[in-house]
Amino acid sequence: MPRRSWPHGAAASRTRGRPPAVWPVSDQRGRPLVAALGFAGLPRPSSDRALWALRTWLDSWAGIGDVERSMARQGYDLQLTRYNERGWRTTYYTTGMEHSITSATASAWERTPWHATQRAAWEALRQAEGTR
Repeated sequence: MPRRSWPHGAAASRTRGRPPAVWPVSDQRGRPLVAALGFAGLPRPSSDRALWALRTWLDSWAGIGDVERSMARQGYDLQLTRYNERGWRTTYYTTGMEHSITSATASAWERTPWHATQRAAWEALRQAEGTR
């Protein structure tokens, strides 16, 4: 299954495919997260070794852990759920809020846990950008 690139849909039309000038991250350590998620969303294949290394790292359990810790520093909790062979759903919630479907900040459903985690993180940061 080909990997979809982000951003897409209404968010992409609002910015005409350009990233915002200032991302809504709470500290300087959040900027590498935004860059990594942006590059990970580029369409495949790429012969660039740096992008290949980035994708290899992000498309792993270690990458999920690093994205989770970075999002936690930005004020988000992560819920990752596997649904048999059908796929994975990642949901981010605002830290300190009761975790219910109505309090979800962003959610993504993908065939792999790393793609679900990356896409949901991207969407959570995009939504935060829209509220500032």
